[in-house]
Amino acid sequence: MHTRTLGSDLPVSALGLGCMGMSQSYGPNPGSREEMVGVLRDAVDAGVTLFDTAEVYGPFVNEELVGEALEPVRDDVVIATKFGWRIGADARGLDSRPEHIREVVDASLRRLRTDHIDLLYQHRVDPDVPIEEVAGTVAELIAAGKVGHFGLSEATVATIRRAHAVHPVTAVQSEYSLWTREPEDGVLAVCDELGIGFVPFSPLGRGFLTGTMDTTTAFTADDMRAGLPRFTPESIAANAALVRHVTALAADRHATVGQIALAWLLAQRPFIVPIPGTRRISRIRENLGAPAVALSADDIADLNGLADRFGVTGERYNPSQAQYVDR
Repeated sequence: MHTRTLGSDLPVSALGLGCMGMSQSYGPNPGSREEMVGVLRDAVDAGVTLFDTAEVYGPFVNEELVGEALEPVRDDVVIATKFGWRIGADARGLDSRPEHIREVVDASLRRLRTDHIDLLYQHRVDPDVPIEEVAGTVAELIAAGKVGHFGLSEATVATIRRAHAVHPVTAVQSEYSLWTREPEDGVLAVCDELGIGFVPFSPLGRGFLTGTMDTTTAFTADDMRAGLPRFTPESIAANAALVRHVTALAADRHATVGQIALAWLLAQRPFIVPIPGTRRISRIRENLGAPAVALSADDIADLNGLADRFGVTGERYNPSQAQYVDR
């Protein structure tokens, strides 16, 4: 398996695994908990070393699943989880108060069945808590041995700089793919400048960039895509031209559409480590073939311009979700 390094000293597989969908967000799970444990262990056997979860996924049950699956191989993997939400029957919104971060970390350690979290992200930037306080709290947890590395998710350039000035940021996680290009507006450059890794979530466009959706695709009520502007039938029809172009290139390169999308991401920067999510080991093995896909300079230049040439219809979040993105 190809490897890359996040920050200065966190080596991981070139592709990680986003575990959220094993517990929520993408409709009924086709497998049982035991089957998902098996998929996670098969992923380790296939060469994946970076596993991404969060307390809010489920909530809580995703961390429990990851903890159960990876406990036997804990020394061979890197576990990333996140803090930053108020979670409860009547609780909504962000919460990165120092005391809450400490509570979350202790609870996450129990669920993950481990004595340390390799990479701890602030899930969303909390405008009510200075990022310096957040970074300082995580630094204390690192000094205590409970956390290995500090990360941010969906943070702006200014936030990244302020956090990094207090404690080195090892990784920034944000959505990035052939149809979501916002990190190119400064975030990738600041990561390059400061030696920070970049971890794209939804690198396959929540499944759209695998070429398996069309206007007849139906989403169940518990599938988050049912409420996203980019996944209305009208948006899918408008965005199909982009996928058709990638599909033609994939056929020429004897690769799948998803492998082309991931290979393009890997070609953008040597410190990029995508975390495609899936619930099937067959998809994991397919994704792991992406580093071997040879894209020429012309291929990369062509793919770089796709979003501008074809346009992307639909916002990536609905208004209730977009309010939590750092600006």
